[in-house]
Amino acid sequence: MVQPAGYLEGLTDSRRWEGFLFRPGDIVISVPSKCGTTWLQMMCALLIFGPELPGPLTRLSPWLDMRLRPVDEVRSVLARQQHRRFIKTHTPLDGLPQRDDVTYLVMGRDPRDVAISMAHHRANLDGDLISRRLAAPSDSSDRPSSGSPPMSLHDQVMNWIEDDRATQIALSTLKGVVWHLGDAYRRRDQANIVVFHYAELTDDLEGEIRRLASRLGIDAPTAPWRELARLARLDSMRVDASMVVSDEGIGLLREPDRFFHAGRSGQWTDLLDSDDLNRYETRLAELAEPELIAWLHQEGR
Repeated sequence: MVQPAGYLEGLTDSRRWEGFLFRPGDIVISVPSKCGTTWLQMMCALLIFGPELPGPLTRLSPWLDMRLRPVDEVRSVLARQQHRRFIKTHTPLDGLPQRDDVTYLVMGRDPRDVAISMAHHRANLDGDLISRRLAAPSDSSDRPSSGSPPMSLHDQVMNWIEDDRATQIALSTLKGVVWHLGDAYRRRDQANIVVFHYAELTDDLEGEIRRLASRLGIDAPTAPWRELARLARLDSMRVDASMVVSDEGIGLLREPDRFFHAGRSGQWTDLLDSDDLNRYETRLAELAEPELIAWLHQEGR
């Protein structure tokens, strides 16, 4: 049996999956940060519970590999759940236990939009709280730096693009995102792996919810498809952000209402000039084959 790869980066520690007791039918949502994790969680929640969720999304869909809660506490929450479980992770598929009776969901996004969304996300994280929870100062790429002048948004994005650290310690970089999504894209024909793209949800959310339901074996939703799609829209989730966003109930975010930020595609067009794009395209070509690049950018849409 192939042993899962190990990832220890930012808030993610893939070792927390070791020995986890799966149940047949479990759903694992394995998505890079800022690529639509919460969107997929909400879609699963609506299909399982219907329009009235019985609690905050972070309790219904725990983030197992997040280092800020004791792993036994998170596992205890999952063990008590009686509904079909859908578990959040930022660990790539190759770092997870693989089971035929578990469905793995992955979502991709244009990396240029991921970079901008990540910069805004880091600015909204409470770095002091993260350090206290980890019981030591950290150089986490998920934590804003406190000892140096803040970089411009442009410089943060270009650093994210050119960061060449190993993916095992730097998933929240272009290199890490391409690795995570490329691995999933190559597995997309496996029966228990379902791959989505942010742009496809933006264009046809109802159709993608129907596709998800089909792959999960859910035949009859508890509300009309159109109503589920309305509730899963980003603007609907913003209205009740406290029930949806990944604050984990510990004050992880300075302003939970800013979690979704713009949420639109193409934000990079206002920030990156032709030289920046040339640097990006050169770097991306080093990391991904043309077919994967075309999918990431949704070329031809």
